[in-house]
This record gives sequence, C-alpha cells and structure tokens, in this order.
Amino acid sequence: MVPGFRVGLMNDTPKLPRLIGHLDKVLTWVALICGGVTLVFMTGFSVWNVLIMRKALNSPIIGAEDILILLLVVIVALSVPLGARAGAHIEIEVLESRMSAGFAKWSMILMKLLGVALLIVMAWRLWHAGQSAVRFGETTQQLLISYEPFYYLLSVSMAIYAVVLLLDIWQLLRSDRVVTLKIGGGPL
Repeated sequence: MVPGFRVGLMNDTPKLPRLIGHLDKVLTWVALICGGVTLVFMTGFSVWNVLIMRKALNSPIIGAEDILILLLVVIVALSVPLGARAGAHIEIEVLESRMSAGFAKWSMILMKLLGVALLIVMAWRLWHAGQSAVRFGETTQQLLISYEPFYYLLSVSMAIYAVVLLLDIWQLLRSDRVVTLKIGGGPL
C-alpha cells in the first residue's frame, strides 16, 4: 500500500459519519435476519425434500428446485451491498505499490465512479426486466413463479451497492481512506 492511502478498519478511525453508521446497521440486520431465516429455511427444506420425501417416501416435492433457486437469488441480493460495505469484494491492486498516494487515491475514485455508473445501469435494466417479466412469461420451470419480484430485489440491491460506492468516494475525498464495516472478530 502507498503511505497515506489505505483502506482502514472501524477501529482505525475515531468515528464513522452517522449516515454510514446507520447504513451499516441496516445492512447488517437485514442480512442477519432475512439472510439467516432464508438459509435456515433452505437447509430444512432441502433436508426434508431429499431425505424424507425423496429417499424415504419416494415422492419428492414438485418444484423444490424452483424454490431453492429463487431463494439463492434472495441470498445474493441481500449479501451484495453488505459485502461491499465490508470490503469483501475482490480488488486487484497490481500497480498500487508503484503509484504515488495522490495518483492511487484519484485512480480509486475514478474506478469507484465507473462502478457507480455500471451499477446504476444494472439497477435500471434489472428494474426494466422486472417490469417485462410477466409480459414475456419469465417464470420458473415447474411452479411457474414469476421472476418479476426477484428482478426488483436485485435492482434495489445494485442501487444500494451504488450508494455504498458513492459513500466510499465521499470517505476518500474527506480522509484519503475508506473505513469498511468490520464483521466478526479475529482471523479465520
């Protein structure tokens, strides 16, 4: 890392701005509660379908795969913005050690601005796909569940991710560093 430019953790800085702190709390609780409930349901449903219905009773639940696939979409939509705040997404920093602190900062801002533009387009197109899903018959294979609400959920997720990137840019402009959300404690 270049001196004077780094990604910091919560305990490296005095205090996060109130807006980012609230966003962190909302993202964490939504991911914990909604994501946790979804994962518990998926686990129980999979065990019930495979072990009880399929193996023991030889009568698997029709459409179980459809439900599990849609629930995986929910998990992804819930995890993308939280992963962005926690710094869990991959960043390739091949040339950063050779850059000056100022150039590294502005190249990071430029890349985040490009990310915001891409995410806004993705959110817009996902929203549009949601509006078109019923008209074009976009449904699951067995239960014919419309993809419409799942497109909307992914669209909102991408929009929140864009907001997270904008807040990262704001942090870079204020203090030359991005304070990420620290989840859990200690090394893996």
